[in-house]
Amino acid sequence: MLRASKTIITMMIFGYAFLFIPILFLIINSFSASEIPSVWTSFSFRWFKEVFEDDDLIRAAITSFKIATISASGAVILGTTAAVVTTKSGACRGKNFLSKAIIMPIVMPEIIIGFSLLMLFMSMENIFGFPKERGIMTVAVGHIMATMAYVHMTVRARLLSFDQSLEEAALNLGARPLTVFFKITIPVISKAILSGWLLAFTISLDDLVIASFLTGPGSTTLPILIFSNVRIGLSPAINALATMIVVIIIICLVSAYFLNKRREL
Repeated sequence: MLRASKTIITMMIFGYAFLFIPILFLIINSFSASEIPSVWTSFSFRWFKEVFEDDDLIRAAITSFKIATISASGAVILGTTAAVVTTKSGACRGKNFLSKAIIMPIVMPEIIIGFSLLMLFMSMENIFGFPKERGIMTVAVGHIMATMAYVHMTVRARLLSFDQSLEEAALNLGARPLTVFFKITIPVISKAILSGWLLAFTISLDDLVIASFLTGPGSTTLPILIFSNVRIGLSPAINALATMIVVIIIICLVSAYFLNKRREL
């Protein structure tokens, strides 16, 4: 039994090392003065300065964060609503179909989602004159469609383990259903909603395929910019930007951890 435990621990160490060592090398190389992203020469903050001087890189990063914020918020609203409906509606007609339809984007290739939405937007433009061009909102709609399922599953799992007697007690005491939802249900599932929002935000920020179909001039996202630069050679400024994003994420995670601990005390 002890030998099996050591084997599992060893496999975990190698697995995590395989996943995180490349990120460590990226962070280390972001402080290199070399113009080749994967070569170390000497310590320098040169490329961090280059990040703030590269207008295209900054614009793409801001666009990606805007799209990720909009799509994560939209996915939370739709995904949470769908989770509540499929959990609390009882044996209503079409409930199973709705549950399956919501999770379809998870198993569907992103290239199909992107192409189908592109065809939809082109048809809408020809018929209604809207949207006039592809940009931030069209990409956000695509990301909402792709990430809503993750929010739905996260929130639904929490609702299924939720003690329904709390809501029933509030209703018996005269509270209105809407008041019960906002005063009891939402606070209880708030962590699941936040988890869903963060997951949707990360997936949107990282997406390349859907954004490639739905983006237009002036709304290039960071993944598209990086991918297009691969052919001509990546700038080490990408390493510096990635390091800054990793540091921000670590700070947010550490802050969330200590806030959670503080609430528990």
